[in-house]
Amino acid sequence: MSDKPTLESRGFLEQAPVGIVHATPEGHILRCNVEFAELIGYPREEVRGLMFQEITPDEDGKQAIGSFQKLWTGATDALSLEIRLIRKDGSLTRTRFTVSLLRDREGWPSHLLAHVEGIGKATEAQAVEAAAAVHEPIKENRYRSAFETSPDGVLIARAEDGKIVDANPSFLQIMNFNLEEVVGRTSVELDMWADGEDSKKVAEALQEEEAARDLEVRLRRKKGEIFWAELSASFAEVEGEPCVISYIRDVSEAKADEEKIRSLAFYDTLTGLPNRRLLWERLRQALVSSIRSGSKHALLFVDLDGFKSLNDTLGHHIGDLLLQETARRIQNCVREVDTVARLGGDEFVIILEDLSQIPEIAAAQARTVGGKILGAIDQPFLLDGRECHTTSSMGITVFGNQNESTNEVLQQADIAMYQAKAAGRNAMFFFAPALQASVDARVALERDLRQAIRENQFSLFYQPQLDRGLLTGAEALLRWRHPSRGLIAPHEFVPLAEETGLIFPLGSWVLETACMQLAHWAERKEGEHLSIAVNVSAREFRQPKFVDHVLAALDRTGANPKKLKIELSENMFGENVEEVIAKMNKLKQHGISFSLEDFGTGYSSMTYLKRLPLDQIKIDRTFVGEILKDPISSAVAQAIISFGKAMGLSVIAEGVETEEQRAFLAKLGCHSFQGFLFSHPLPLGEFNEA
Repeated sequence: MSDKPTLESRGFLEQAPVGIVHATPEGHILRCNVEFAELIGYPREEVRGLMFQEITPDEDGKQAIGSFQKLWTGATDALSLEIRLIRKDGSLTRTRFTVSLLRDREGWPSHLLAHVEGIGKATEAQAVEAAAAVHEPIKENRYRSAFETSPDGVLIARAEDGKIVDANPSFLQIMNFNLEEVVGRTSVELDMWADGEDSKKVAEALQEEEAARDLEVRLRRKKGEIFWAELSASFAEVEGEPCVISYIRDVSEAKADEEKIRSLAFYDTLTGLPNRRLLWERLRQALVSSIRSGSKHALLFVDLDGFKSLNDTLGHHIGDLLLQETARRIQNCVREVDTVARLGGDEFVIILEDLSQIPEIAAAQARTVGGKILGAIDQPFLLDGRECHTTSSMGITVFGNQNESTNEVLQQADIAMYQAKAAGRNAMFFFAPALQASVDARVALERDLRQAIRENQFSLFYQPQLDRGLLTGAEALLRWRHPSRGLIAPHEFVPLAEETGLIFPLGSWVLETACMQLAHWAERKEGEHLSIAVNVSAREFRQPKFVDHVLAALDRTGANPKKLKIELSENMFGENVEEVIAKMNKLKQHGISFSLEDFGTGYSSMTYLKRLPLDQIKIDRTFVGEILKDPISSAVAQAIISFGKAMGLSVIAEGVETEEQRAFLAKLGCHSFQGFLFSHPLPLGEFNEA
């Protein structure tokens, strides 16, 4: 687009009764008409080349630039805002800008066009006269007249104690007081401030800048009605006494109109949900957020099955009620931070914020929410006394890569939704085949895990622990004997068990089984000295009744508490340390001991480690495996052994696989071991025979 105006545009500029400005996105003024130049007190030839930021106060400029950005992002097609401009002589003038976007021949946004009107001129003149009326003794009738006739409320209060000296009729009318009720009292005593923070904001502005300008505050009228007001205040001397003069304008209707315009622009009139335009902006923000934080988001595209048929059969009134109730049900399935929008017709879109950084877990989280939504919509609807039924099809895409655009993300979810339709409806599909496969596998694993708990498909293996060559006990290690997959190691299913809450029945079974085995060993002379170490997850330990569960298991089985060792990991000490210590102390009173595994791999604080009632620490297998060839691993192992000795704790090394590792650890002062050098984890029968 050329910067040179055509003859037609020149004629428009000069004949327009309002100021007109043509500017670049950065605020560089390309041209204006005489009306605008006069408004800011410049010769017209000096305006061209000015930056918009040069003729606006900082706070007004920031507000305006932020609003202009909405035009470039497509959030709005035009906007109207009130800002102050700095005239050439340094004075301020209040204006109303109506700004629209100019596009080039290819439809791309290129420039801004603003219509500018001066506002409040008469009011400002009256305010000046009103101020003059209180800056000197009020003797002349014209000053009193300005004070009395100002359409803005004017309030005069002593600076020393805030006591009101005078108020004009407009103030009394706005606030529903009479003069006798306000004189001699403070605004706080009159309970004028609906929000105490507004009062502080005005006081801080007066203290820091000696004036408060155009602050939006909420005030309370005499009968309790709260309304929005624009307030300015400054210091002045009235009859020789320092005072604060406040100007108040009721802007309730303007705020209501602003909210109504915003609602019409960004919200669906039928359901009250964000519309396509606001969804687009929220989706753009989510893409930016994911790049910054690394967390994934998900977009769920929901389409009602058979809505057109229902709408045609039962009428649009019933169809509208169905859409409204569907919107409510979907909102009940998500968090406040998430966005539920109506795209149009019977299509709804949900943005799930701040999911896991791991795509597979984020997909599982999205699937959980999606399942809730499908289930909620599948319930009967009672609409105007008539029971109706419908289902929905859902497409899901997980996003958070830097390459994605809003169009691509929405299109992916849309494609997945049609896959769900094709699969028979009342279903959900993921866009990415790999994620879909991952979610399917996870669902299958959870289903099998629940069945395994019901059918007791688990067993404990025991890995021997030795001290100076003598067997002292074993660590109980969980194994899942899957009917078709065979033996499954804990790392494949324990994380899922923790996430789904299945860790609680599973953990109870492990503890009960280990205690029963302790009791059996105690019946034989050769086994009465053996102990069993049981791993307990952070989620299990945080159960309010965890201590009771452990003591009950010991009581039911008759196991010796002194032979039970609970292994904890460092990750459970990140929060609620006092609660953890309290539970450990209660169990210690019954003779139960504690071992800290994975020591040195987390972020333990020595401050609380010294307070933990531990009996043993474990050197992690990652250090043991590298101890002969990595000086750092060797140094860490030495430090752990030294720390254990200093704290009076026993130290055991796990993952010992070679005689060289054992000898090196022994040389460092560690004589308790666990690892393949001595034995793999064994089923109970083989352990007893070893």
